[in-house]
Amino acid sequence: MAFMRYSPVRALPQQGEITVEEFRAWLSQFDADGNGRICREELEQALRSLNLWFAWWKAREAMRAADANRNGEVDGDEMARLYAFAHKHLHVKMSELEEY
Repeated sequence: MAFMRYSPVRALPQQGEITVEEFRAWLSQFDADGNGRICREELEQALRSLNLWFAWWKAREAMRAADANRNGEVDGDEMARLYAFAHKHLHVKMSELEEY
């Protein structure tokens, strides 16, 4: 069982658009092992913090869409795919969708 240090979670802005950097910074709060990659469980925690219904299902679908090399984690080049998924399916308003 992994223990995570307590830190308050910053929420995504409720109104307006967010930048790719803001999205990445928000998502990094849930990187429990600090490896710079997001696994399905970490993504599920991030989605739960948004009070989304069926966060486990949405995390699974996001991983299917974003994890191009099927290693079980979203990393580097795959982040753009995750941003696109969040914009399209989770209705997160992005101000720019570009490769990081």
